[in-house]
Amino acid sequence: MTKRDYLTVTDFTKKETLELIDEAIKLKHERKSGVNHNDLAGKTLGMIFEKSSTRTRVSFEAGMMQLGGHALFLSHRDIQLGRGESIHDTANVLSRYVDGLMIRTFAHSGIEEFAQYAEVPIINGLTDEHHPCQVLADLMTIREEKGDLTGLTMCFIGDGYNNMTHSLMEGAALMGMNMHVASPEGYEPSADITNKVHSLHETNGGSFQFSHDPAAAIADADVILTDVWASMGNETEEAERMEKFADYQVNGALVSSAAPNYMFLHCLPAHRGEEVSASIIDGPRSFVFEEAENRMHAQKALLKKLL
Repeated sequence: MTKRDYLTVTDFTKKETLELIDEAIKLKHERKSGVNHNDLAGKTLGMIFEKSSTRTRVSFEAGMMQLGGHALFLSHRDIQLGRGESIHDTANVLSRYVDGLMIRTFAHSGIEEFAQYAEVPIINGLTDEHHPCQVLADLMTIREEKGDLTGLTMCFIGDGYNNMTHSLMEGAALMGMNMHVASPEGYEPSADITNKVHSLHETNGGSFQFSHDPAAAIADADVILTDVWASMGNETEEAERMEKFADYQVNGALVSSAAPNYMFLHCLPAHRGEEVSASIIDGPRSFVFEEAENRMHAQKALLKKLL
């Protein structure tokens, strides 16, 4: 079988993505019914972390265990990559030990280089430009609540040049959803990804709109998303970002023009009182903990397909 990687949402077709989501929902229901699987018995997933994580590590590790496999946590301090060994050599060596690699790192070019040289599937656990596993879980959560994804409107309020924004844009375009993004000036999404999603919308339906006005972007939205204003790597800009994003908080006043049965999602960790008010993230339209749980189920479906 030809090796497949999952570096961005669009590495899989719409049909393949929907099949993954439906398989994830099935696995979730079976898990809650006490049904266990051993599809990955004897398989090992190597997990390279150059950025720390709660949900990514635990969801992949628990998911592999539930499928009968094993996961190895590899901090960059624990392997020779952190001491200057090349990606080429690391990828070649690890390919001889494990059946797949999940990598959570900084530059997206680094994970692309891993995929180039590795002989086993590479899964993007997060880079500075993309977060496909999170968006796969987001789409699963929306499908569980709303059913058909086509034609729904997602709205992201916050930093447009952000891995979550980019992957959400790609996911919406792949599924034929409408995607609205509102960000302050200077924080617009990547031009390359914007051009890519416009092309995808021409094929799959839906549309992409960007605005500097959060109230205009959120009007009639079915799904509202945000993320922290200063992601990992942006900590030195925190004070500046707090000032520039002050009018972009998702709160009761802002969501008043959204669809009455809107869903609120957040990839977590969240900073209540900054990007979102406590009344929204802890309110009745919030699905953030279901979304966090779905990371594991969505990734189990992905692991089964790739490994």
